[in-house]
Amino acid sequence: MTLKLLVQGAASFDEVPGLDAAAGDTDIRFAPDEDSLAKALPDADVLLGWNFRGRALENCWELADRLRWIHWCGAGVNALLFPKLVESDVAVTNARGIFDRAMSETVLGYMLVEAKGLRKSWDLQRQRQWEHRLSDRLRGQRALVVGVGSIGHEVGDLLRAVGVEVRGIGRSQRAADPVFGQVHTLADLPSLAREADWVIGVLPSTAETRGVFNHELFAAMSPGARFINVGRGDAQDEDALRDALEKELIAGAMLDVFQEEPLPAESPLWDTPNLVITPHNSGDYRGFEADLVTLFLDNLARYRTGEPLANRVDKQRGYSAPD
Repeated sequence: MTLKLLVQGAASFDEVPGLDAAAGDTDIRFAPDEDSLAKALPDADVLLGWNFRGRALENCWELADRLRWIHWCGAGVNALLFPKLVESDVAVTNARGIFDRAMSETVLGYMLVEAKGLRKSWDLQRQRQWEHRLSDRLRGQRALVVGVGSIGHEVGDLLRAVGVEVRGIGRSQRAADPVFGQVHTLADLPSLAREADWVIGVLPSTAETRGVFNHELFAAMSPGARFINVGRGDAQDEDALRDALEKELIAGAMLDVFQEEPLPAESPLWDTPNLVITPHNSGDYRGFEADLVTLFLDNLARYRTGEPLANRVDKQRGYSAPD
């Protein structure tokens, strides 16, 4: 029987580079919107979630009679995990690993811009002013990485390469981690933040992680420390962060994720002092779409032969763990 693959969030092969390699032995259909998704879903065996922010599947879920596996083209799957899917037997995999290096480079880029005072240099350049200043070295500074999945480990590994001392916080405590040594828990966040020059959020969106970057955390950080979040926007209390920056409780913050995206034009965050805003693109790089497809095709081969799927998501916890 021919495997029937439904691609959610795309209209043709032109939008999903490399997927045509599977066309010979797979019936591939495209569903760029909810109407086309509803029409094609009853016959689909596998769904490729190309638009990882799309939420149309929940509205059509009762039509998914044959669906056995969903591969979601994002590291985060919170847009997908509605209750009926979580309760079902449908397997979910994600794009874990694809965005790790790009996100870690973004984190390092934020840190270099701040340590070297480049934002000030750009301001002075626009004013045609020559002002000699000293900058900081990253070597010997201390970073606390909150979230030690594959992205967090890549962040920690890259920071160690430039001489930053790294510590990690995860879901459970453990020793002998290859990057962080000892991994601590969220209960240790305020005390460890006191000793950090950088607090870096790389958390998934779960009930346990919502709002963990709050008044208590920012009050615990030193006045010269900075906060970075490339994980999920619901992990941060944005009012608390804005208050901390305006009162100079911390030296700065860099956010790539927000509670509401796109960030509304009327948001006070745009005018918050010492805050750098990027549009949730820390992991996006030229050519990443082809890498997403390569990962999916590898998993499709596993699915056909009955091998365990890579990047299997724990639907109750909301993220995938190392295979």
